[in-house]
Amino acid sequence: MPDRPETIPRFTPGETWVHRSTAVLVAVLAFTGATLYYEPLSLLISRRPLVEGTHVVAGLLLPFPMLIGLLRSASLRADVRILSRITGPDRQWLRRRDRRKARLPIGKFNAGQKLASSVMAGAGLVLLGTGLLLIAPVRLNVPLGVRQGATIVHDLFTFGLLILLAGHTWLALRHPEARVALRTGRIDRTYAEREHAGWAREMRETPTSSRG
Repeated sequence: MPDRPETIPRFTPGETWVHRSTAVLVAVLAFTGATLYYEPLSLLISRRPLVEGTHVVAGLLLPFPMLIGLLRSASLRADVRILSRITGPDRQWLRRRDRRKARLPIGKFNAGQKLASSVMAGAGLVLLGTGLLLIAPVRLNVPLGVRQGATIVHDLFTFGLLILLAGHTWLALRHPEARVALRTGRIDRTYAEREHAGWAREMRETPTSSRG
C-alpha cells in the first residue's frame, strides 16, 4: 500500500465547525433568495411565505457561527488577525504572475484569501443591514425610497457575492488539499510548503506542544 502523505495541523475542530455552519446558512440563503427573485422558480416551489421566512431566519442566524467561534476559539481569533494584515510577501504575491511557482514566503493565508475574506465580510454586513431594513415592521415608518434603495443594494451585493463565492468554489475544486484541510483539520505538508512556505516553515520551527 502507498504511504500516506505527511500532514500538519491547519484548522481546529472549532474552525471547521464555523466554516461548515456558515456554508450551510449561505447555501440556504442562496437557494431561498433565488426562489424569491426568480419567478419561474418561485412558482415551482409555490410556498413563498415559508421560503421568505426561511430566508429571513437564515440571514439573522448567519453571524452567529462566527461570533460563537470568536468567543470560544483562540485559533480562530488568531486566524482573523492574520487575515486582517497584508504583509510584504502578500504584496509580492499580488504583483507576480508566477506567484504559484515563485515559492514566496506566504503565511497561513495568501493575499487573495485575505482580500476575499474582507470583501465577503463587508458584503455580509451590507446584506444584513439592508435585509433588516426590508423586514423592518411598518410601525418604524421607513420611507418607501429607503426600502427601494435597500432592495437595489441588497440585490447588487447579492449578485457580487455570488460571483465571488463561485470563484471561491472553483478554486476549492482546483485545490483538493485545501478541501481536505477544511474537512479534517490537517493539510499535506508538501502542498503547504509549496503554497504557504512561510507558514510551513513556522510549523516546522514551532514545538507541537505550543501550537494553538
